[in-house]
Amino acid sequence: MPVDGRLARGDATRRLVLRRAVAVASVDGLEGLSLGRLATELELSKSGVFALFGSKEELQLATIEAALDIFRSHVVTPASAVSPGLPRLRAICENWLEYSEKRVFPGGCFFFNVGAEFDARPGRVHDAVASASGSFAAFIRETCIDAVSLGHLTADAEVLAFELHALGRAANADAVLNGGPTPYTLARRAIRARLGS
Repeated sequence: MPVDGRLARGDATRRLVLRRAVAVASVDGLEGLSLGRLATELELSKSGVFALFGSKEELQLATIEAALDIFRSHVVTPASAVSPGLPRLRAICENWLEYSEKRVFPGGCFFFNVGAEFDARPGRVHDAVASASGSFAAFIRETCIDAVSLGHLTADAEVLAFELHALGRAANADAVLNGGPTPYTLARRAIRARLGS
């Protein structure tokens, strides 16, 4: 069955807008997004962009979902392909640091930035950010539990997961604020020490 050309163009335009939206939001926050700004920057009609999303909140929610897909492709999916337990835990940490250090998003870790922006604001956008961030924290925690149950580590899995999450977030925050590779170097050393060389 042939694909309707208008639908295909609409999907392509939506992907184009969301690619720009995740980059903008990683630097200026989700509140920095506007349908008009994206239309102007991408040389699209504002009415056409509005038709794709309908409201700023829907744009923000779609941007979170697009950013989550990108994050998963760089961090979660490759780590999931590694053997369970300690090998997977090391892969999660390294993938996450590499994702932040290579500036997959120009503002560093998308979810660290928008999490700080929406942490105290109730509503659908807050819930979407919390859910995305929470799913990654749960992945770290489950992998820590596996590493302990497989005998790869002797640790309180919940505390270890919290520590690893904190190290990744601190490396991202310090590097975005101050520049340079030192926060990533220190985080890698701390993670190696915590997980054993």
